Amino acid sequence: SDSGFSHTRSSVTNLNKVVDMGDSFILPCQFDTSRLFDPTVVWSRSDLSPPTVHQRQLQGDELKDQNQRYSGRTSMKTDALETGDLSLNLTNLQLSDSATYTCSIRDFGDELSRSDVQLQVKGQQQTSAVDTSDITQIKLYYFNTVRITMLAL
Repeated sequence: SDSGFSHTRSSVTNLNKVVDMGDSFILPCQFDTSRLFDPTVVWSRSDLSPPTVHQRQLQGDELKDQNQRYSGRTSMKTDALETGDLSLNLTNLQLSDSATYTCSIRDFGDELSRSDVQLQVKGQQQTSAVDTSDITQIKLYYFNTVRITMLAL
């Protein structure tokens, strides 16, 4: 391969999130894409076919390969590629959205970075004796492990 002179920056960030069914949630992803010539951001789920949850290019969203179950439920900021905030807003969360989501950044097809966000959606328990305002308080806990691998190929 001719990748002898290119080097890949692969940083793996794992975030664990627990959110309620029906809520929306922003899956975080940051990368400085402003200096890239032909950036593509792909949010995906490797356990699905097709795996694409959302794809953004310079021209805008490219959703022809998007998995049907995410149709109409995903969005990124319009200026994402200028600001490097590549976070994905996922709405109307379903229990089946519980999964590991991968944010992959590519330039001319070469992957420069990827990060994983693990999302767990929990259903509403039987709320007979529970005040529903308590349920929304449990909204968000997460732990954060960052593993950064520098590869010079």
